[in-house]
Amino acid sequence: MERRVTPLELFFDLVFVFAFTQVTGLLADEATWEGLAHALMILALLWWSWSCYAWLTNTVDPEEEDGPVRTAIFGAMGAMLIVALTVPGAFDGDAVTFGVAYFLVRALHPVLYLLVSREDPELRGAVMRFAPPMLVAPALILAAGFFSGATQAVLWVLALLVDYVGLLVGGVSGWRVDAAHFAERHGLIIIIALGESIVAIGVGAADLDVDGGVILAAAFALVVAAALWWSYFDVAALVAARRLAEADPRERALMARDSFTYLHLPMVAGIILFALGVKKTLEHTGDALEIVPAVCLCGGIALYLVAHVLFRLRNVHTLNRRRLATGLLCAALVPLAIELPALAMLGMLAALVGGLIAYEAVHFAQARARIRHAG
Repeated sequence: MERRVTPLELFFDLVFVFAFTQVTGLLADEATWEGLAHALMILALLWWSWSCYAWLTNTVDPEEEDGPVRTAIFGAMGAMLIVALTVPGAFDGDAVTFGVAYFLVRALHPVLYLLVSREDPELRGAVMRFAPPMLVAPALILAAGFFSGATQAVLWVLALLVDYVGLLVGGVSGWRVDAAHFAERHGLIIIIALGESIVAIGVGAADLDVDGGVILAAAFALVVAAALWWSYFDVAALVAARRLAEADPRERALMARDSFTYLHLPMVAGIILFALGVKKTLEHTGDALEIVPAVCLCGGIALYLVAHVLFRLRNVHTLNRRRLATGLLCAALVPLAIELPALAMLGMLAALVGGLIAYEAVHFAQARARIRHAG
């Protein structure tokens, strides 16, 4: 019987809903190049911690583990909540608190793995192989809290390199993947990220008169969010999940690492950047966006679509030229976004991605139906 994502995993993910909202808020309050760099580094850090626990709960069903395992997961939730609360000050006054909480989140991860791998020497060996980077990276973030400026930034970059490059260097020997559960868990995190774009509509319009411009902007943003949802869940997620299930154990672990752990990050990042662009558009529907919000609005969609192209290339080894061209066109529209009214720009992007999805839905109707009803 295929495993499904459990209520405890969904409950755990709620802290990441808040954390993603905090990243968007941080970028909204500091819409500068430095603010963008900080937001993306924090997002990469949050994503890695979420991914670590996604791999863990793919290995062991937390609903079947009483006592220490479930307690430790709740402890990680508590520490992650503090991480989320301190996101706005992660590079300033709350840097040390952020670092301590993040270290606790990450330190509990290998502890949990050691608990659940007591009778599994192969998995235990993999855990021991990755334990050093699991602890070195958060230690660097904690150390960064005692510095500022360039030193702080260098320590953050080093921490991210230890995590992201370490997984490539360490390989996948000893790791096992439950394909259906792993694919579903990552699909749900995409839903969480898309929810952030919907929240951005509400937050952006909270203190505004709901006039025609705001209503149109909200409608355009919803069209884009729906197109992003469709591009993932209509066919791409189904094909990826099936390829993952059909692969041999080693290739399955490699696909899980490449397609999900690595390539879902730019998807989530693209959605969150787009959400920031939407928030700024709602605040200034009749004015052109400043450069950083313009990059977020257009570049967020571009990043998401290009990640989709790479996702398909990794899974089925074919290139989706339509999505690649649309993504590159969205990125190329940034200079226009700092000249045109924000509402017009958002409408143009909605027409572009909405048209892409409409074309695919009609032109590939038979192929879509065959894929969706297979198995």
